[in-house]
Amino acid sequence: YGCVRRGCEFAGQRILRKVWGASRLTGLETEQKGNLLLYAALLLRRNLTLGFAPDSVSMSATAPKVAPASKLPEATSLAFTPRERRAALSLSSLYALRMLGLFLILPVFALHAPKMAGGDNVVLVGWALGIYGLTQGILQIPFGMASDRMGRKPVIIAGLALFALGSFVAAATDNIWIAILGRALQGAGAISAAVTAFLADQTRDEVRTKAMALIGASIGLMFAVSLVAAPLLYAAIGMGGIFSLTGLLAAAAIGVVIWVVPEDQPQESVSGHHAVKPNPLADLGAALAPELLRLNLGIFCLHLVLMAMFVAVPQMLVSIGGLALSAHWQVYLPTVLASFMVMMPPLSWGERHGKLKLVFLTAIGLLVCAQAGFLLMASSLAAIAALLALFFVAFNVLEACLPSLVSRTAPAHAKGAALGVYNTTQALGLFAGGALGGWLYKVAGTSGIFGLGLALCVIWFAVAAGMREPVKKSLIPA
Repeated sequence: YGCVRRGCEFAGQRILRKVWGASRLTGLETEQKGNLLLYAALLLRRNLTLGFAPDSVSMSATAPKVAPASKLPEATSLAFTPRERRAALSLSSLYALRMLGLFLILPVFALHAPKMAGGDNVVLVGWALGIYGLTQGILQIPFGMASDRMGRKPVIIAGLALFALGSFVAAATDNIWIAILGRALQGAGAISAAVTAFLADQTRDEVRTKAMALIGASIGLMFAVSLVAAPLLYAAIGMGGIFSLTGLLAAAAIGVVIWVVPEDQPQESVSGHHAVKPNPLADLGAALAPELLRLNLGIFCLHLVLMAMFVAVPQMLVSIGGLALSAHWQVYLPTVLASFMVMMPPLSWGERHGKLKLVFLTAIGLLVCAQAGFLLMASSLAAIAALLALFFVAFNVLEACLPSLVSRTAPAHAKGAALGVYNTTQALGLFAGGALGGWLYKVAGTSGIFGLGLALCVIWFAVAAGMREPVKKSLIPA
């Protein structure tokens, strides 16, 4: 009996040494090493109980799945790996090109529309601007689900091609109805869900919020650039030239997808699990889970408040700040750029210390303060600029957090569908914000707009307060 027991103990020690050596090679965290050692201890117990020899134990049958060291070069680092850096930069630049193509139209189209046949109808002008968000909202979920089944790249390329086609249709016409058709086609290229799902596929949980922050920053930056560049471009090349430029930007973005963006990674290589058999209805059901609906409410409120605000803020800069329309960029550009510099430290701190919920709720609280400030204290140009800076800090933090939280919460097989629902609510928020903002400004002035924004942000804070602290998905399943 003593010989058998000493033999089993020796066998167990061999297993422990092998497992510990493997964990050192892959650079796993202490907790994950402990999981592996616990598993090895269970094998040792089985050896002592049943007398198994170490070579007879199948390490692949029930062992936790650990990716090879080559796939986890920096598993415990908060820095991007080379592949993650390439994916984050290329996909955020892709997003930036497309958003610039969208935002360049907004500051000048309403001024140009009366020169078009039928453009003197303000309702049709509103439809030309708003139908983009409507078709985006309708098609985000189908595009997201298609990207789960067909791959991210083909869906993104198809969406960019639709956007380019719509741009060239709008560039070639002087009729408001054809312009509406072109804008609808632009919106039909609903690739936001596929792009954010693609970025989530390519990044680890530890750096995903930082990667999503690049996309959020690209939205704010392109918004600021468009406010400066659109009037200059309109004077130089006209409305048709701007639409043509947006089509060329979309074509350039297709080149980025083909030649710069990394290849699709199978979902099981990221999650550590085998792919789930396609089931679109089950994916949609998973995308409508309560925790995800909580986040979807957030993005709807955020973009509704954004669009409604910018019905009122330009008027306030003129009437209160005494700033001519052509000089508004002098307020927008520095406030947006300052918000970029402030947004990253709290995001990094929240990721490092597991306090992302605190950062998230604090950003919503800043939105509440900004809306209350606009409602009660926006009596000078300096006050308006300060409140805009506060708003954009909160906006950029939330714009980075929300898609990251959705991608963490959604099952891997339904990630595209979940981000499709998310981007649908985002687009509908833009549409609702423009419509409600215009109506409220007409019947109640700026007080009605900021009163609505304050109420929505307070409701959002109350709903978000019940969310669970985001948990990083372990590389070793329990």
